[in-house]
Amino acid sequence: MSTYADTSPKRTPWIKYTILYVLLIPFINWSFTWAPMWELLPGWAFNPVTIVTGLVLVVRDFAQREVGHWVLVAMAIALVLTALAAGPKLALASGGAFAIAELVDWALFTLTKYRLSTRVLLSSAIAAPLDTTIFLYGAEMIRPDQLTLPNITMSIAGKMLGAIVIWWIVKSKMEKS
Repeated sequence: MSTYADTSPKRTPWIKYTILYVLLIPFINWSFTWAPMWELLPGWAFNPVTIVTGLVLVVRDFAQREVGHWVLVAMAIALVLTALAAGPKLALASGGAFAIAELVDWALFTLTKYRLSTRVLLSSAIAAPLDTTIFLYGAEMIRPDQLTLPNITMSIAGKMLGAIVIWWIVKSKMEKS
């Protein structure tokens, strides 16, 4: 059984997930400054970007497989790009949220011997609520009405949907015995 804690990165000549990770973070953060709020039901408005925020956590897992702990450097580059694209306050909110998510991710992927699919699912289940709440709290300081129950719910649901898809792919294709 292969474990992620075998920590030698799975380097490839083309680090596609790491590049995608670096580009997704500032794009998603920047979109929180302009994306319209959608109202599904009276009092149930959310930022549609919250649905796709789960992509970042899942792409990070694959970027970490490509470059190991250097994923933290990729995150720092993405936060600098966020500061340039969306301002330093949003970069700080994003950085704080990602730092918490990274610590959870690092602990599960480095210290446990669970199968990769289990670690992907557990990492998202623990990190998504923390990451979401911290980020939306910071985003609230820049743009009102971001830290709302609908935004929190949709963001966590989007992150977990992404995690479940990746869990299924890893479990069915990558962990076949």
